[in-house]
Amino acid sequence: MKGILGLLRHKLPPEERKEAGESVFFSTAFADHGISADEAIPWEARAVEVGAKRLNADKGAPKLQALWARDPHMKRLDSAAMDQLMHFFDFATVVADRELMRQDEYGSFMIVLLSGTMAVDRDQQWGERVRLSEARPGEILGEMSLLDSGKRFSHCITLTDCEVAILGAEALDEMMTVRPQLAASLIALLARKMSLRLRAVGARLTDRR
Repeated sequence: MKGILGLLRHKLPPEERKEAGESVFFSTAFADHGISADEAIPWEARAVEVGAKRLNADKGAPKLQALWARDPHMKRLDSAAMDQLMHFFDFATVVADRELMRQDEYGSFMIVLLSGTMAVDRDQQWGERVRLSEARPGEILGEMSLLDSGKRFSHCITLTDCEVAILGAEALDEMMTVRPQLAASLIALLARKMSLRLRAVGARLTDRR
């Protein structure tokens, strides 16, 4: 099963693949926090659960590049960096009404929405589920858990058929090994976008009280 799920990954070029694997900062971070491997949900497991189908990189990568070229933060990566970045992403299609992330679970991957619409919902302490937003193409989901090994902040559910790009903890570790400057730039940009979004969500939740 592990070998079959591995086919979902878009591998590094052969000459670089042998260099990867030295860094295990992100792929071991959950264990460092006392979280067992069974508790941290990788994309491969979630892909099987929701019936995701592989999207060829030659179709998914250009969509991701085009979307990030228009993003005020991600466009700071130049074309060469963007080309390198594509080697570390998986690409998939998912039908409507599938929950790709669940609030309070541990997940070792993030998603970039390439096409379609996804709901971002959060269960409140008083029992109500609140719609925080509806994600559109280009938006990043789940990067907080990938970076800090914490619980998911919200539920992410496909409202339509969607195409997604996925970056997992192991792929991020590979990037840190073979493309450390690229990894540092990506992490800094993700952290900035995450901070801005959390501020906006916090303000929205405060207004609802």
